[in-house]
Amino acid sequence: MSNGRDLTGAAVRLRDARNLLVVDLGFLGDTVQLVPVLWEIKRQCPQARLHVVSAPVGAEVLALVPCVDRAWPLILDRQRRTLGEQWRLVRALRAERFEGAFNFSGADRATILTGLSGARWRVGHAAGRSHFWNRWLIPNWVPRQNPKLPVFEQRRQILAACGFSLQSPRFDLQVAPADAEWAAGVVPAGAMHLSVNSAKALKEWPLEHHQALLAEVWRWQPATVVVASAGGGEREKVRLRQLRELVPDARLQLLPGGLSIGRLAALLQRCRLHFGPDSGVVHLAAALGVPTIAYFRGQPGYECWVQPGPRHQALIAPCSCGDDRESPCGAVDRAACLDRLAPADLAELVTTRLTAKP
Repeated sequence: MSNGRDLTGAAVRLRDARNLLVVDLGFLGDTVQLVPVLWEIKRQCPQARLHVVSAPVGAEVLALVPCVDRAWPLILDRQRRTLGEQWRLVRALRAERFEGAFNFSGADRATILTGLSGARWRVGHAAGRSHFWNRWLIPNWVPRQNPKLPVFEQRRQILAACGFSLQSPRFDLQVAPADAEWAAGVVPAGAMHLSVNSAKALKEWPLEHHQALLAEVWRWQPATVVVASAGGGEREKVRLRQLRELVPDARLQLLPGGLSIGRLAALLQRCRLHFGPDSGVVHLAAALGVPTIAYFRGQPGYECWVQPGPRHQALIAPCSCGDDRESPCGAVDRAACLDRLAPADLAELVTTRLTAKP
């Protein structure tokens, strides 16, 4: 969807704005990918207070981003969210009298919130579903960007379409001193961070493969300390306990499940390498400057989530079933394509990265 009008004057129009809004209801990885565009908005609209509506975990990420003046967390879980809470948020947003609002995802809920925010000038990214009411809520739309570009670059190109100049992408996450002090007490400098979980079981490597990988890494690098963390969900915590049963080695340190994003960022900063699946943690690690090795299923749309640059390596497993719950892999919640990634091969990559000069 494109509105056919020239949006390039928006940057001049908003240059002296006092209050700007970004509506982005993504989770960990999505919010990390939003950060460079927030820095660009703040750089070119320096007088504006920058507000962001986000999922609660995204609001934790935004606490690490100095250019964000206020994060508005919105619960998205259907079992917990209420209409009253959402309406109170809309009323509070309208009271801010925003001069401009950006919606970089085009998702339905974000589009509705952007429209109801009351911002005088509103722009969206036509990457979501096309509804007849989209233009009533957001008058200005930027056509869908190249889906193979990194997500953060797609967001930046939307700004460029609105007349904003672009500098080099900037993440510049700032860890709180208290979280850095905590991490220094539990994570030795130069450790390897291991993630065994993702939002979906079909994105995860079998635990026995992690067991074999660690055995091989320690054969070549016996002094390596490996720190493993998990989210707050029960399934993730169970997998971490199962990993301990498979690897009863003191060099594997398990951290409590459900760490705050601030503490997770602090421990990642102390690590030499992050290894894990396609998940939000790999985006956080990369944004903090930590080299990463991640594995992906080669399903449609994976390219934009791969970390760019020579410090990051992605292992792509050709995938024919995607997220089809009726497929043989979906029926057992285990991806055969990831099973075929040999632990010995990945251990060689990990060992090479661990021995490389920082």
